[in-house]
Amino acid sequence: MVLKGMGAGAMASAMAGVEVLAQAGGKAVASTDKDVVYELRVYHTYEGKLNDLLARFRDHTRTIFDRHGIHSVVYWTPTDAPLAGKTLFYVLRHPSRTAATANWAAFHDDPEWKQVSAASEVNGKLVETVESTFLQLTDFSPHL
Repeated sequence: MVLKGMGAGAMASAMAGVEVLAQAGGKAVASTDKDVVYELRVYHTYEGKLNDLLARFRDHTRTIFDRHGIHSVVYWTPTDAPLAGKTLFYVLRHPSRTAATANWAAFHDDPEWKQVSAASEVNGKLVETVESTFLQLTDFSPHL
């Protein structure tokens, strides 16, 4: 479809409120910005395992996330004790809580993820505990 007379800015504005989700239960789902949730995840690793975890994310996990509609926003590692050297913080964006649940289920069932996870933990588990908190943007937050 061609939209004549609609400039790029108008097109971007028209589309800004809608995101198309990854497949959820075999059906494409759409949501508005008001449905979007962010997920703050904190991984506390076993001693000496942070670099292995970072490598797994760098080399595999992010790609698998993308395949399942899990959008990476940012990744951080702390610089100060007591968390430095053993903690990964990251934020994901999901079109909705419902989509997050479906996307995580698909991620955990992914054959490549199962293989990557097992291979990365051949010398022991990497992550001791995982914290997950779902968040909404405030009305004064800059648009992400």
